[in-house]
Amino acid sequence: MNHPFRSRDQPGAFSRVLDSILEAGRTLLSLQRGPAEQFAGNPERLGKACAELVEHRGEASGLVLAREILDAYENLSWEDREQFFAILQRDFSTDSNSVVHAAQRYESDPAHERLDALRRAIESPCLKLFRRLNMAPGGTSALVALRGHMLSLPPGRCELAATESDLKHLLIAWFNRGFLELQGVDWDSSARVLEKIIEYEAVHEINGWDDLRNRLKRDRRLFAFFHPAMPDDPIIFVEVALGRGSASAIEPLIRSERADPCLTKPNTATFYSISNCHKGLQGISFGNFLIKQVAADLASELPSIKRFETLSPVPSFASWLHKVIAGKAQCEALDKELHMVRPLVAEAEPLDSSGEAVQQAGLKLCAHYLLNEKHGDFPADPVARFHLGNGAALDQVHWAADTSEVGRKRSLGIMVNYLYEAGDIEKNHEAYFGEAVVVASKGVCKLAAA
Repeated sequence: MNHPFRSRDQPGAFSRVLDSILEAGRTLLSLQRGPAEQFAGNPERLGKACAELVEHRGEASGLVLAREILDAYENLSWEDREQFFAILQRDFSTDSNSVVHAAQRYESDPAHERLDALRRAIESPCLKLFRRLNMAPGGTSALVALRGHMLSLPPGRCELAATESDLKHLLIAWFNRGFLELQGVDWDSSARVLEKIIEYEAVHEINGWDDLRNRLKRDRRLFAFFHPAMPDDPIIFVEVALGRGSASAIEPLIRSERADPCLTKPNTATFYSISNCHKGLQGISFGNFLIKQVAADLASELPSIKRFETLSPVPSFASWLHKVIAGKAQCEALDKELHMVRPLVAEAEPLDSSGEAVQQAGLKLCAHYLLNEKHGDFPADPVARFHLGNGAALDQVHWAADTSEVGRKRSLGIMVNYLYEAGDIEKNHEAYFGEAVVVASKGVCKLAAA
């Protein structure tokens, strides 16, 4: 999909220099190993090429070999990728005997040299392989995609714990907050970035260029983190609506026919969509930094904004209701409310036909769910865990806030506001992680107890 008003950026001088280095590397590599070895489509040969790369010494030829490996991997079928992952686990894992031997030597003589030897023994060949693959043009992006493929395999199909952990360890270091750059995205951003925003939006689908342009009007903001190795590929982004007063429904925020007001003094910034862009970065947290930095930047740009809130889904609420109704989870204190919302859970009645009593029952159940139902010590809902862990407070619960099919299926259309109060964020954060306290407004607590 191409941006309708701009052509793609052209490669710069650095790309031309890199191309010349790679061309020299191809010549050197062909001289070193003779006729080009064919490992495309063959996981075993690809594994041997990886072993060659781990021991390779030449820089230019090593870059070429790394790029050839990544290209060959990209063209593997899913079945062959699974076999390749098994080869990495089998042939590139840490040698436990070497670790034990190095640990025993260090225990008998805790000298610095023996500590270094122990560190080298612990480090798997896979770590060295991934670092060398990362040096190839596009290597970082390819490795992020590779971990995403690992995480997409069905549980139990292939034992990859050590290999996946090695790669995650490196990605945590490479995608440290210090390497990420916050950028505002607008209609003048590059076509490639805008295409990625449309592709990656995971909460409220962007239906083409007109819809995207509407979300980038003057009363809206979009911010994303970028990594230097992936300059046109956002890592995570947040969409923000500027307005007056709290938001209680998603449709007014994203409707395509919305006017483009000249909003001079908004008092509320509503974060209504946060999208993680890469499955391969799952488990590596960026969102807490993103929201806090965006809030600080907006407060500086627009001092009239005093309220920073989200309008968030409750993605696991409906599934919890299904479990309770099916007897797979307990919630005996709310039998009356469960009976009232049962037709909505079964999708036997439309949301807009429900009476006030049914709506109140649904809101009470949701408030109870967010405050009392747990995943370990913390709330059962993943979005609640995210925002409460960031130091936000659960502020309001809204009926029919998302009447789309997706909104109904995940939460009976209910959405909630989490409030980020600058003076309370750190206190809330400490209470949440120190004592598992769910900080909530009096209104939400009263609703749950009604």
